[in-house]
Amino acid sequence: MPLRPARRRRTTAGAVRATGAVLFALAAATVTTLSAAPPAAAADTWTEVGSDRADPLTESQGLASVEVPAGSGNRYTGIGTIPLSLSVRGWNHVGDPDASYDGYYVEPYQSDSNNAKLYRVQAPGGAWSEYVHALAPGEALNNSWDAITPDSQWMLSGEWGTMTRFLVFPTPGANPATSPSANLPQVSTVRLDHAVRDVQGCDFTGPTTLLCSSDDPAGTLFGITKPLLRIDLSAAPNGTSDVTGHVTALRQLPLRSSCSGTFEAEGIDYDRRSGTLRVIVVSPGFCVLTDSKTYRFTRS
Repeated sequence: MPLRPARRRRTTAGAVRATGAVLFALAAATVTTLSAAPPAAAADTWTEVGSDRADPLTESQGLASVEVPAGSGNRYTGIGTIPLSLSVRGWNHVGDPDASYDGYYVEPYQSDSNNAKLYRVQAPGGAWSEYVHALAPGEALNNSWDAITPDSQWMLSGEWGTMTRFLVFPTPGANPATSPSANLPQVSTVRLDHAVRDVQGCDFTGPTTLLCSSDDPAGTLFGITKPLLRIDLSAAPNGTSDVTGHVTALRQLPLRSSCSGTFEAEGIDYDRRSGTLRVIVVSPGFCVLTDSKTYRFTRS
């Protein structure tokens, strides 16, 4: 996968090597562009209203709309946004970030060697801190995304592959029970009623509703590849008990490019101020450089 980790999350060095391979072997690419499939029936309809080019180095993994401080605007993550201080310690992949309504911005990082996950947090005042979660037995190392509850106190995170759960943590920084000097614990679980595959990002649209972008390449779970998913929770996460999540596939994400090959659905953001949903879709082959997009949607 050029200029970005592959679906199995290669290291940054691996992504850079893959870039050269794509640029020199593009002419030999024979993979057919994924064809669109009819969207699954659902009451929630999101209509595409526009798009913006996504830079492959700095806007290819995730995005978040930050409300505090005033004027913070939209922030993106990509291979080029990983701080050197983290990269040299093995934190070689950054996922889809999120921001709480009161201004805590959280970036998720993963490592191939640290047996842990890291969350880099910027407080509303601008100071940065790091929170580490030691992997529990059976927990996948992938740290593709985080989603902060509207009350700012709890944070969901997901694992790669085919999964029937999301993990719940106290939101680092925003929840007073957290500390950079202590392990960030998993406190509960969202139990999904339908398997999901390769979720790249989720964001809350309300206390018990999430929208998620899935990079599912097979299409066997919902009848479409690269679906936009809605997760309806049985209750708002509270950090003390598990909740269930009802999964619905809403539509296929846009798969348009001048190049043929395999697209990658990336991070997602819902801006409650404008009601705009944004999702990154990275183009295949050489077109990762030219026509990868952040698509914009509104509810209709």
